Amino acid sequence: MKSDRCEFCEGKMEQQYVLTRFRYYGQTIYIENAPAWVCNKCGEQYFDAPVYKRLERIAQQRDHIQNTISFPLAEFDMVIT
Repeated sequence: MKSDRCEFCEGKMEQQYVLTRFRYYGQTIYIENAPAWVCNKCGEQYFDAPVYKRLERIAQQRDHIQNTISFPLAEFDMVIT
């Protein structure tokens, strides 16, 4: 990584293994244990080029992914009482 500071908030970047949401051609998958640079202030994630290329290859083979997760999805406009 070229800089050790976040381009959004100037926080310090730390290397971590993360669960990341990856969008590819309008589809979203989640990938566990991806090596990333994470801002310790705002949480923004950055990926080195070889890591990003591998995330793309994983997304291209999404039909071979066997694990799925589900979660509640709410609309922002829903009424909360």
